Amino acid sequence: MPNRLAQETSPYLLQHADNPVAWWPWSAEAFEEARKRGVPVLLSVGYSSCHWCHVMAHESFEDDDTAAYLNEHFVNVKVDREERPDVDAVYMEAVQAATGQGGWPMTVFLTPDAEPFYFGTYFPPAPRHGMPSFRQVLEGVAAAWSGRRDEVAEVAGNIVRDLAGRSLALEGQGQPGEEELAQALLGLTREYDARHGGFGGAPKFPPSMVVEFLLRHHARTGAEGALQMAADTCEAMARGGIYDQLGGGFARYSVDREWVVPHFEKMLYDNALLCRVYAHVWRVTGSDLARRVALETADFMVRELRTPEGGFASALDADSDDGAGKHVEGAYYVWTPAQLTDVLGEQDAEFAARYFGVTEEGTFEEGASVLQLPQDAGVVDAARVASVRERLLAAREQRPRPGRDDKIVAAWNGLAVAALAEVGGYFDRPDLVERATEAADLLVRLHMDAGARLARTSKDGHTGANAGVLEDYANVAEGFLALAAVSGEGAWLEFAGFLLDIVLDQFTGPEGQLYDTAHDAEQLIRRPQDPTDNAAPSGWTAAAGALLSYAAHTGSEAHRTAAEGALGVVKALGPRAPRFIGWGLAVAEALLDGPREVAVVGAPDDPETRKLHRAALLGAAPGAVVAAGEPGGGEFPLLVDRPLVDGRPAAYVCRHFVCAAPVTEVEDLRRELTPGR
Repeated sequence: MPNRLAQETSPYLLQHADNPVAWWPWSAEAFEEARKRGVPVLLSVGYSSCHWCHVMAHESFEDDDTAAYLNEHFVNVKVDREERPDVDAVYMEAVQAATGQGGWPMTVFLTPDAEPFYFGTYFPPAPRHGMPSFRQVLEGVAAAWSGRRDEVAEVAGNIVRDLAGRSLALEGQGQPGEEELAQALLGLTREYDARHGGFGGAPKFPPSMVVEFLLRHHARTGAEGALQMAADTCEAMARGGIYDQLGGGFARYSVDREWVVPHFEKMLYDNALLCRVYAHVWRVTGSDLARRVALETADFMVRELRTPEGGFASALDADSDDGAGKHVEGAYYVWTPAQLTDVLGEQDAEFAARYFGVTEEGTFEEGASVLQLPQDAGVVDAARVASVRERLLAAREQRPRPGRDDKIVAAWNGLAVAALAEVGGYFDRPDLVERATEAADLLVRLHMDAGARLARTSKDGHTGANAGVLEDYANVAEGFLALAAVSGEGAWLEFAGFLLDIVLDQFTGPEGQLYDTAHDAEQLIRRPQDPTDNAAPSGWTAAAGALLSYAAHTGSEAHRTAAEGALGVVKALGPRAPRFIGWGLAVAEALLDGPREVAVVGAPDDPETRKLHRAALLGAAPGAVVAAGEPGGGEFPLLVDRPLVDGRPAAYVCRHFVCAAPVTEVEDLRRELTPGR
């Protein structure tokens, strides 16, 4: 019999709707039930493409005896961390503070007042590697609750007081300058893996935001070392198993430092960020590999993640059916030499094995290999490579596909809008700009209410009940601003302004600090507030970037002042932890450069206007904003009082609305946007 999760829309929660565990969704009613019964709450947090979440579900939550014990001794609450990042953030902070590590599934025991007192992540069904079994944990917690309630209450109270004291105040920090950014670059250089690219050891995550900082730092200062780290890291990832060599798109992370074996789930946010990163690498270096990866990743998002409503689904699972009825991680993606032969025949299979690094021993499990690109396609028969890839991809399409989480997350769709708009503009792919526009339309139509308040998620055309958090407002605004620059449609600038006004009104503290939830959001045991990047930019630094871009477009001092205030955290953290505040460093580079404002005036269908517009988009000046349209302004303040020059389309490069002499030639515009000018 289905439990209460059967009424939810989250794919992750629905995966647990038929568990024998009597799950509740996060709600006041669940905690009232715990209070009424006098039992603690088990909070289990995960997400649909999480491998170990599936493992724990199969081992414990589908087990009748375990479920019976849970139902007798606890009120059990299941949360999709992608729907409720605020709940996840608050309790993950407690888990990390108590255990020194975190992860999903997250397992937290709470009082009926939602105060945490015992923590963990995955627990096995039997004791293993020094870990207690889940049943042992449950029995220990139940015994403590019934026999040492006062001690439990004291622990919970201490934890809540500790969390409450962690609010970040930035008064007097000021803005990051040359010194802080130079120190951040030095710190990254020390942690750089010169042999394999990327930073640190295994597991190794794509450093999207750090690469953006390195590219912007190079653009502003000409530092070749920064560009080298960025370009080499991107090439290593593109040649590794973390990149899908057949279908395009990136897995979530590499379990090794060489980028060979990925954790196979594919997330929208990773692919949106990396799609944009590779386009920016191409913009600076002209790399054919970077160009191909940017386009293939864009095409992957459209082909594999686009929903019927025009938005983009959250993720593809790591696991899929291996053809023998077992759900296995990576089964959809890996190959043995025998499988290559079955599809390609002996000669082409030998070629493909050399080209993609498929060995008899395998690079993954049970003799299977993850496809890599150990040699450059330019030194072999390109037509043969294309034929092999096409046939392997067609054969792979016949395998059981990984599951897809179809919910649309506003923040991640904002990142996808920005990536698809820019890649479409750079590479003359109007279809990608159209897909970006359709996703942006969906966000306005389905996620924004009449007061421009955002819903966090939607699914199947229905708006979710959870309020948008700071990263939703910031990343959707970022997407709208990128789309405005590429499309020349000023309405997207206006929509971005609506969202950023709410950031100023609802998410900003008196000393410039930002909060992840709105002033009027549900009150948790602590108001979440995290300026550091995770797999995507923090809401804090994403908001700083969008506020700064909007101020450059409009001249708004309120938005610029808010951006500058928010960047105080970068001054504090950038020199000490640059890997974890990469987007904030990238925004700081834009602030130091101006950012530059580029106004392109002329008829949109005039070929000369289009050439100037594309040259403006391809300018690498950090955080430069672009407005294009007819003279007179329309919805772009940058176009006001910017006339044609001798009847010809022209470009004006400005800082703080003070402009250099207009140019009418593409080469002159490129010079205006080069480093050091």
